[in-house]
Amino acid sequence: MIALVVITFLVVLGALMLAISSGLRFFESQRRRQLVSVLKTVTEAEETHVDLLRDPDQRRKENDQEFGLKSVFESLTRMLTESGTEWNLSRLVMSTLITFAIGATLATLVPFESPAVLRGLVGGCLAGCLPFMFVKNKRQKRLDEMEAQLPDALDFLARSMRAGHAFTISLEMVGDEIHEPLGPEFKALFNEQNLGASLDRSLANFGKRVPLADVRFFSSSVLLQRQTGGNLGEVLGRLSHIIRERFRLKGQVKATSAHGRLTATILTVLPIATVGGLALTSPSYLKPLVDDPIGRKLVVAGCTCLGLGNYCIRRIVRIKV
Repeated sequence: MIALVVITFLVVLGALMLAISSGLRFFESQRRRQLVSVLKTVTEAEETHVDLLRDPDQRRKENDQEFGLKSVFESLTRMLTESGTEWNLSRLVMSTLITFAIGATLATLVPFESPAVLRGLVGGCLAGCLPFMFVKNKRQKRLDEMEAQLPDALDFLARSMRAGHAFTISLEMVGDEIHEPLGPEFKALFNEQNLGASLDRSLANFGKRVPLADVRFFSSSVLLQRQTGGNLGEVLGRLSHIIRERFRLKGQVKATSAHGRLTATILTVLPIATVGGLALTSPSYLKPLVDDPIGRKLVVAGCTCLGLGNYCIRRIVRIKV
């Protein structure tokens, strides 16, 4: 009996120690990864000229023309970084291949009179786009959250500097007080400054990690104030006010265009719902569309026109502010 108790105690103690060591190793690897990422941004080669107000889309087009396929991989890596997920490029490629295989397999099982290779190719391509769309959606949501947090962060910076704190100390306070996803980016900006990187390079890296026009305005304001002087706290306060006013205008535009977006949704869903209801109540009514070759062509043409109509309506009501 005593031997059984001792063995049980040793097993539980060993499992507990293993769990503690695994947890410590995990947190240590996380800290090491963060430190390596910060050091990597600091030790990168300095650029000869940094234009923070330049359009990033134009820079991306020039890079695509210069580097070709390499630029595509860099763009995908940058998109994964901006999405805030734990994905890397290899995981994205593997997920795309897996979803492509699943979609191609399921498409070949669809009872539709067309070549199996064509069905598999179309289904695989549609399914293979799902990981990319997932990462792109995560990136857009993260950037929207950052854009919404930026006025509060700028107000915090302005109040901190009016209270007498230095700019770098204010950055550290913003990184500690503002929650994710914008807070860690300001913390990384402070870490780069703390490790000896130049202000130009740190702000350029900050603009790459947070590709927003308001961030470029913030970086340009800081650099301009360093070169010409002035009250940076007042400049940041006015910039925060302008961003809030733009949000208010964007909300008004969104409310005004809500009717057009609702119209596009109804016009897209209504034919699909009608076909679904007829398929449940009167399957023989839709049978010629599947059996007859002309009917199948009409179905493809109808779906194409439906998609184009939805796209055109949404492009009309999408107003950038």
